[in-house]
Amino acid sequence: MSDNPNAEIVAIGTELLLGEITDTNSVFVARQLRDIGVNVFFMTTVGDNLARITEAISGALDRAEVVITTGGLGPTVDDMTRQAVADAVGKPLEFHQALYDGIAERFRGFGSRMTENNRQQAYLPQGGLLVENPVGTAPAFIVESERGVVISLPGVPREMKYLLRADVMPYLLRKYQLGIIVARTLRTAGIGESALDDQIGADILSETNPSVGLAAHHGCVDIRMTAKAETKEAAETMLDRMQVRVESRVGGHVYGLDDATLEDVVWQCVRQQGLRVHVIEAGLAGVISDSFPEGCGLLSSTWYDEPLQLYEYSAADEAEATLRRLAIEVARRERERRGVDASVVVLSFPDLYENADVEQGSAIAICTARDLRYRVYGFGAQSPLAREWLSRWGLANLWRMLREGCAD
Repeated sequence: MSDNPNAEIVAIGTELLLGEITDTNSVFVARQLRDIGVNVFFMTTVGDNLARITEAISGALDRAEVVITTGGLGPTVDDMTRQAVADAVGKPLEFHQALYDGIAERFRGFGSRMTENNRQQAYLPQGGLLVENPVGTAPAFIVESERGVVISLPGVPREMKYLLRADVMPYLLRKYQLGIIVARTLRTAGIGESALDDQIGADILSETNPSVGLAAHHGCVDIRMTAKAETKEAAETMLDRMQVRVESRVGGHVYGLDDATLEDVVWQCVRQQGLRVHVIEAGLAGVISDSFPEGCGLLSSTWYDEPLQLYEYSAADEAEATLRRLAIEVARRERERRGVDASVVVLSFPDLYENADVEQGSAIAICTARDLRYRVYGFGAQSPLAREWLSRWGLANLWRMLREGCAD
């Protein structure tokens, strides 16, 4: 077996193909495998059909040394994973009385009557290794064969995640001597994914150990670095060196590491410098003001039902005063009138959805004595995008502006 095995994930369940539920299991498994250096090149989703499940698992074994399945381990007639795995590796199913007794005991502990169809959960492919499930009734199992390893986990996300972390990951680390994998995330704001990719450079992004990759979120991009070494200390040293290289190119956009949040970083900047910020939000409350601790004393905020209530700020008549212009003028005047270090204005039409036939549905402007920044979006407050995009852009740019200084 290779020290760096390839894996394939097979998600089982007709409900996945019908769009009734979203397959979050495969994404979670892939991330866990990535963190221990196991490559995933294929993910497959297959419905509750024995022949097709068997074909999917068999095909995966042709391409990968490790196949991880999720779903199809329950007691009903459409739970076919056990038989499909057995058929794919050419081994019969075997009944395990101790396993059956354990399932029965679990039902008694739940105060429920176990129906006879639960008996099928006590069958495992011949030679299979039982993975006991203390958080559910469906046992998982591992089958080692000449074709490769098949690991079958329940489809219930809570059970799958528990067993993957508690049993499967340690098993893979032991079997393939994967060493120590350490990951570190640099949180960035105020720059898009393509621009960040370009500034970091292909020379860094093409390296394999440590590896560097990007993950874009609404208004922010994470730089994820992963190093593999024989010890944690050696991996950390590799990451330290890579972090220096990355930050030499894009450090101005990095606001924190790992669990850092924009909300915390902005608040720390305000508190440490003793700055005062005033926020006006019209049509969509709490976009920025909710990011600050209640009663912090350095934030004041004003709320309006809709942007139209603020047209008295505009020098132009209502027909000419665009939402962008209105946000800019309100931000400028409020900073001067209140004598604050920064003013933030969020305007969003509360009854406007993303697909409405308008050019401007939301606008945000930030004003300090040294700088003015603004952004306009085509969706209003009814769109699920509004709060997250406005919040991320607003906090990212407020952080950069406060860090660069508010004084003339």
